[in-house]
Amino acid sequence: MVPHFRPLNRRHIMPPKILISACLAGFNVRYNASSKTVIDTTLQRWQAEGRLIVCCPELAAGFSTPRPPAEIAAAANGAEVIANQARVIDALGEDVTDAYLLGAHLALDTARLHGCRFALLSDRSPSCGSQTIYDGSFNGQTQPGSGVTAELLRQHGIEVFSEHQIAALIERVQLVE
Repeated sequence: MVPHFRPLNRRHIMPPKILISACLAGFNVRYNASSKTVIDTTLQRWQAEGRLIVCCPELAAGFSTPRPPAEIAAAANGAEVIANQARVIDALGEDVTDAYLLGAHLALDTARLHGCRFALLSDRSPSCGSQTIYDGSFNGQTQPGSGVTAELLRQHGIEVFSEHQIAALIERVQLVE
């Protein structure tokens, strides 16, 4: 006897989930105890549908709020930190690399646990920056590059977008729905 299979109905397929930086979701978790709340009707709908998975790599790694700002030293980037070729230093001169690596791995674990295919992360952050990060001089200068978490997520197949790319994220998610 041949089993009967019904074609999949798109309504029964789980829609993609999105990892989102806690600061973008309105939580005061940034180094200076502020948020970078983004307001978007599609994000609000996804939140109501339970599709947004809120995560702060720094808090997951044990940092407090507020905390000294940190930057990837020597104009390096997250890939170099992951490869142990660069360090993350805070404004007090403390090497906080291990905590940033821990936070990145915890964010990756969270994304995997929830089946996230996408991430919406806060740009310029040494963790979450996906297009731009600070250059390590602590003088407000930025450079193209990814933070530690954004880079690790990308290395594991999760598509990463910044808060300036919400339209591109929405378009990409709609393509896979």
